Order: sequence, then C-alpha cells, then structure tokens
Amino acid sequence: MSNVIQSVDVGSPADRAKIQSGDRLLAVNGNEILDVLDYQYYTYNRKLRLTLETKDGTRRLVRIRKDEGEELGLNFETYLMDKAKSCANHCIFCFVDQLPQGMRSTLYFKDDDARLSFLMGNYITLTNLTQRELQRIIDLKISPLNLSIHSTDPELRNFLLGNPRGGETLGWVKRFAAAGIQMNCQIVACPGINDGPALDRTMKDLSRLYPAVASVSIVPVGLTQFRDGLYPLQPYTAEQAEAVVRQVEEYGAVCKMERGSVIFFCSDEFYLLAGRPLPEDPYYEGYPQLENGVGMLRLLMTELEDAILEYRDETFAPEPFSIATGRSAAPFLRQCIQRAQEVWPQVRGMVYPIENDFFGHTIVVAGLVTGHDLVRQLHGKELGSRLLVPVNMLRHGEDVFLDDMTLQQASEALGVPLVPVNQDGKELLCAMLGAAAL
Repeated sequence: MSNVIQSVDVGSPADRAKIQSGDRLLAVNGNEILDVLDYQYYTYNRKLRLTLETKDGTRRLVRIRKDEGEELGLNFETYLMDKAKSCANHCIFCFVDQLPQGMRSTLYFKDDDARLSFLMGNYITLTNLTQRELQRIIDLKISPLNLSIHSTDPELRNFLLGNPRGGETLGWVKRFAAAGIQMNCQIVACPGINDGPALDRTMKDLSRLYPAVASVSIVPVGLTQFRDGLYPLQPYTAEQAEAVVRQVEEYGAVCKMERGSVIFFCSDEFYLLAGRPLPEDPYYEGYPQLENGVGMLRLLMTELEDAILEYRDETFAPEPFSIATGRSAAPFLRQCIQRAQEVWPQVRGMVYPIENDFFGHTIVVAGLVTGHDLVRQLHGKELGSRLLVPVNMLRHGEDVFLDDMTLQQASEALGVPLVPVNQDGKELLCAMLGAAAL
C-alpha cells in the first residue's frame, strides 16, 4: 500500500515518537493522506496528530512536536506514495512517440503528474486530473506549477494535445491565477500551426494573467527520423525561426513596458536556428526558464566571464583538449575557447559538433547525442589529452549515454578520458584549463 511506512530515519521526530516500519499512515491532524502532496503539506506544522494503523489492524493516535518545516522522517515505498500519473494525451509533436524500438523501457513512459510538476519541475497539461485533484492544487496552494499550454485557443489545444479535455482545462489556468498559484508555462511551437496569429493570441491571453503566469518559454518542435504514421510536421527553417524570435521579442517589449516583465522568452535553440545573437544577461530577468533551454548559453558565457575576471592573473599550463557537443551549440563553445585564449594564449582546444545519426539530423542539441554517434564520428580525430562532454549527454546522475553506452566504454573506444562538464561557466573554464578547481 502506498501509505505503508517502509523505514523511519534515525533520530527524526517520527523515530522519537516510536513510529515503526510497517505502520500505515492514515491521516495527519484529521486530514486523509493519499500521496506525497498531502503528506508534505499536512506535516509542515509544529504540532501533529498522526492516525496510524499497525500491522495487526489496530489504530492509534500519535502526537508529535517538531520545528515548523522539519522533516517528519518517514519513508514510503515510492517517493510519490503512489504511481506516477501517465499522460492521457496524443500530442502531434510528442517526442516519446518518435523514439525507435529497443531502447530502455523507462524512456517510453510519458509522465504528466501534477505532483512532479511542483516537486521536480516537470511540465504538465492538466488533462489527466480529476476535479478533486485540480481543486486540491488551489486548496493546498501547490505553487509554483509548470504548465504545458501550447495554445490558449481551446480547439487548437484540443488538436495539439489530441485530447478533448485540452481546451476544457484551460479554464483552470485562470482559476489558479485567481487563487494566487504561480505558473511557469511552455509552448512547443510547430511551424504554421500554433505560431503566427495563434501565438499572438496565446501570448496576449497569458500576459493578462501576469504575475500569476510568471514566465513563458517558446521552444521549437523536436523531430526525429522515426515519424512513420505520425502527424506530418516539418522542422523550423532559419527564416521561420527568425520570424518567431522577432514576434516574441516585439510582444515581450510591450509586456516589459506595460507589466514590467518580458514574460515570453524564446529558447536558445530558436536563436541558433535563426542565426541571431543571444540576448544579453539582463534580458533574461534571472533566468526563470533555464530548464527549457532559455538563456542557458548566455548564462554559461556570463559565468565564464566572471571566472576569467576572477582568475585572469593565475598561471596555467593546460594540455590540448577537445569538446563534443550538438551541432547547434558548437559555434558558441568555440567562442568560449576563443575568449579563454585572449587571457591564456596557450589554451588549445577543438570543438567537434556531433551529427545526430541516431535520431536524425534535424536533432541538433547535445542532450540527445548518443554514445555510438559520438564514438563513430570522433574515432581517429585529434582529441588532445581529454574530451569534454556536457553532462546532459548522460542519463541523470549516471555515467551512461542515451543508448546505454557507458562513459568508460566511450573513453576506451576513443583512447582518451571523457570529462563530463556541468552547465556552468566556471566549471567549463576549469575543464579547459585542466585545473581540478579554481
């Protein structure tokens, strides 16, 4: 059962109250506990009354005093105390539908879970939530939420999501705003479908909900070569990308003047596709949409500049190195090397853009480069003493590429150490200079 206690942290308030593994947590202060949101919300206070059921079915009441916000110390079978909710949509642009067969099973799971939106930053569409669950977001003040909007035209959103509830649930966005729930939104833009006039409408509708709708990212649809039987979509051309960037920047300027915030931001990929320079650091207003690739490269350069300024008087003797990345970011990383060379002329580095043979050449981001593509394209190349790779090429928290090739296997195949580098300008400079830490 989801609310059965698996373990109790030693020394925690629950441990001091003699709560045992195997007990079931039924309620806190009279409120039924169904999942992690109920648990975290109702255990925040200093004084708690826990209704428990022991293994033999006996119910007991346990009183606990603790610091406000202190963890109670109970652990359950799953983090959510429940199964993750799967997506109920059939989006015309769904990336999971574009995966080939034979990859690890977890890659095919489509999550659309409001709890993960609040706790982990995942983006959700709201279409698989019951009225009770939607109302609970308001009742428990679950904020901020990350929402996939795509369009505020109800019929168009129905079409984009492949779900008749798409338009219906837009009404809850207004209700959340009225209740003070903060929302960060995203729009996956598809050429000729939800850009142009449709995007104008969406931006105008969402801007009316500011500051509850705090930020909105616009990202280009990602298309692999595995689209047989799927809705016919085309990738953005440079001209189309330029039009979207111009449209978003012009409306953002209006929002800045009228509301004090740009609100709407194109992802870095849109700028790279359009061949336009990235906006400067102040434009991004604290980078609220980094997880959607908005301003990541500008922030990287800003951090790099700060690190150079701090350590420009240090002496280094770096060995030659190389960087592997997706095609879109390669020119930017060459600029980073050139900037370091202005201070330390002895820096020698090569940037190798990896063509995505696995998913198709329309995929140009580093996070979808596979180990086999990396090894095949860099075999025999001059790589220097080490090969730097962005950490987002690897499975989160592990040393494994998307196609299950390990970092060690790639290193052995190429004959050089592979050094994962976080999305951090100081860490990148460190890696280029061959310094363990600055």
